[in-house]
Amino acid sequence: MSTTTKKRNGLSKALKRFYGVGDCGFTLMSNVESYYFQIFLTNLAKFSPATAALIGTITTTVDACLSWIYGAIINSVKPGKWGRYRSWLVMVPWIIPFLYAFQFIKIGPEPLAAVIVVLAFVSSHVAWNFPYVANVAMISVAGKTPDERAQLASTRGAWANFSKVIFSYICPVVATFFAGIVGETNKYGATAFVLACVMAALYYAHFKMFDGYEIVEDVDAAKAKIKKQEKQKGGLLKALVQNPPLMALMLADLAKFLFNFVVAGSAAYYFLYIAKDTDDKLLAFYILISNIFCVVGSYAAKTLAKKFSSRNTVISMFFIMAVVLVAANFLYGSINVVIVLMSLAQLGYGVAYSLTPALYADTIIYAEWKTGKNATGWISGLQNVPLKLGVLARGIVIPACLAVANFEADAVDLNNVAPELEKAICLAFMIVPAIALVVAALLMLFGFRLTKEKVIQYQDEIAARKSAA
Repeated sequence: MSTTTKKRNGLSKALKRFYGVGDCGFTLMSNVESYYFQIFLTNLAKFSPATAALIGTITTTVDACLSWIYGAIINSVKPGKWGRYRSWLVMVPWIIPFLYAFQFIKIGPEPLAAVIVVLAFVSSHVAWNFPYVANVAMISVAGKTPDERAQLASTRGAWANFSKVIFSYICPVVATFFAGIVGETNKYGATAFVLACVMAALYYAHFKMFDGYEIVEDVDAAKAKIKKQEKQKGGLLKALVQNPPLMALMLADLAKFLFNFVVAGSAAYYFLYIAKDTDDKLLAFYILISNIFCVVGSYAAKTLAKKFSSRNTVISMFFIMAVVLVAANFLYGSINVVIVLMSLAQLGYGVAYSLTPALYADTIIYAEWKTGKNATGWISGLQNVPLKLGVLARGIVIPACLAVANFEADAVDLNNVAPELEKAICLAFMIVPAIALVVAALLMLFGFRLTKEKVIQYQDEIAARKSAA
């Protein structure tokens, strides 16, 4: 029997203003990995390039393979004391700091250290994906109307974007502080622990905000729902296979995330070996400026989409970003110019990132029009796959580019960096992402032919079918 302690309707002031602080903490925590994991492996832990590549490949491959399971597990296990979704916001986050820290700590000889890093990476990501999925699901649980759900999603996005800006201030300061306590090698381990604690505390704030918004489900009813969903798997698979726009979009989305993660992961190499930024001040400045541009792009996206359509805006942004990256490669020795150009590319990423969910929504309509099956949940969940594969690409692309120049951290003289290493770094920082973006733009141009007019037509035909049924 369903029960609840204090049923609430309508969004509280706390949810309207502060839902998303947990996502702010989550992004602060995960950005330690995005910006510093690769350089930790090669320069601080001093793993060989082959070992660093192996660590990156194993961890991100496992993470990508597991990306499908979290929602299914949450929906199939017995609901927790505080509800099926809300309970995960308090049950798991406190474990994450202890797992995540060991992802940035080297213990013992290289083989043992590599195993520890891999286990810490996989276990911490498994742990944080449960509250992450549950947190997003609470938008649908608490938001009873489209306006309420839009309010929650918008506030969440604002806090998540804000975290990108403050990260540039917080992380370098915290890392420098801990370098004097735990040593240079382990400074990011301590930083990861502290920011993961912040994330856990802010997810607890979400837990408190959602008090009274979720009804505890009956276990038998939940199991019946799962069985019903399993019977629809054939139709859901058809929604993917018979949906060329969706497949083109997912590949383009992979290129978008490859840009995001490879550029973030290779920035530290550019500023250390080309900009000679030994104290990370320029890197911190770049992270700040580029993320401000990214936030500006996310806010400009809605206006651009209204004028040019989401599809056309995204295609244009991919081409423009590629051109900007190529220009930055030719001018890689002019540090200030590179910061401006790479920040402009991040502005384009902010636009594309904000509009991609709308394009997935178009493929949902196309799938229902073509197959007669409503695959909303299935297709929405597929958005997580390109993201995970983008992380996987980072672990492959950056070590591969560095291997072109036979990179070994101990062998590099900062006062006399070989031109081959500079070119290899620019290959990862600018050229490979530019190529990926051109491919993405072409995939969208020729593979994603869902114009605004066609989508409206499909919606009208779906509505007519339902009326006639």
